[in-house]
Amino acid sequence: MAKRSMTLDLCATLDIVEDDVAALVNAYMADPSSGHISFAEGYRIDPAAAVADHPFANTLIGQPWASPELLRAAVRAAIMLAQQERV
Repeated sequence: MAKRSMTLDLCATLDIVEDDVAALVNAYMADPSSGHISFAEGYRIDPAAAVADHPFANTLIGQPWASPELLRAAVRAAIMLAQQERV
């Protein structure tokens, strides 16, 4: 199995850029059940699993008082802290 790191680590090394992260957030927001999503050159992640593993994001999803901006920020945080896979 390939070495896994947090998505945040890929930003630090410029393997991915903010547009890649925004695309992952957009994909999750459009369809939370989409499963693994490929991004950048050779990476994939399951945003739903990232949200489920992130205590704040997991709690926030489904809260009627949560604004779209707050939801997006929580999903982004979950994705940035999640382990992605090199494929």
